[in-house]
Amino acid sequence: MTFVQIVVLAGGVGGARFLSGVRATAPDARITAVVNTGDDVTMHGLRICPDLDTVMYTLGGGIDPERGWGRMGESWTVKEELAAYGAEPTWFGLGDRDLATHLVRTRMLDAGYPLSQVTAALAERWKPGVELLPMSDQRVETHVVVTEPGSGRQQAIHFQEWWVRHRAALDASAFVQVGADSASPAPGVAEAFAAADAVLLAPSNPVVSIGTILGVPGLREALLATPGRVVGVSPIVSGEVVRGMADRCLPVVGVEVSAEGVGRHYGARSAGGLLDGWLVAPGDGADVPGVDVREVPLLMSSPAATAALARAALDAADV
Repeated sequence: MTFVQIVVLAGGVGGARFLSGVRATAPDARITAVVNTGDDVTMHGLRICPDLDTVMYTLGGGIDPERGWGRMGESWTVKEELAAYGAEPTWFGLGDRDLATHLVRTRMLDAGYPLSQVTAALAERWKPGVELLPMSDQRVETHVVVTEPGSGRQQAIHFQEWWVRHRAALDASAFVQVGADSASPAPGVAEAFAAADAVLLAPSNPVVSIGTILGVPGLREALLATPGRVVGVSPIVSGEVVRGMADRCLPVVGVEVSAEGVGRHYGARSAGGLLDGWLVAPGDGADVPGVDVREVPLLMSSPAATAALARAALDAADV
């Protein structure tokens, strides 16, 4: 099958790398990336969109290949100067090159442009080769309910503070998407689902990436109504996360840290869930009722391996 319209739900480094494979595998298709914005945060007066930027830099050739995030050839003069002033937060660093993106974004947002238009303007420089859409133009931020060590008191902190400052070490009891109830899908998102002949769930965090995207009112319904098959890629290999902190997030929502656990969490589209197909690593045989489960290599260790994974996902969508 020749795919005309492919939609990929993505967040973080794994989502960005998977998108590079989809682009390489289906160069003639129109690819729309619907990207998580629940990680977005305002620091030092600037609006920062980590997942949108990671996808944009990765596909545009500007990502730091070793870290998987931030700009290649980055310097940190501004971060050092802010620290010299004692300007909080000192635990969140903005690179000098990356800072330019946040300055342009914040200026455009302050001028009244919605995030989707701002993202399109930023993408004009990077030419990612896909249509890059935030999940919503409205502000949605993930907060984590944590227990303070010693006191046992619970409080909600921004996801970035939990992950970057505390390295997910604080015990979490809930994830709350602040602003989600009043949000709506960004322009073009519902239309992309309606036209898609394949929808792929990247191997991104099921809770705070894919889960946050699908928490935007109307977005889950748009996905379920898509005429194409919905195929997901497991972020868990041999019971371990490949990257990130899904193993700290899944137990909070009662999901086993396994390919089967995540697959059952998503569920079969035929039974009101999300999936028609589910890719798991060799040896990670998963029983997900109503879902076509296939074992394929999942590690995106090279461009060729990443393209092969994307090809397997599209093969599972071509039934």
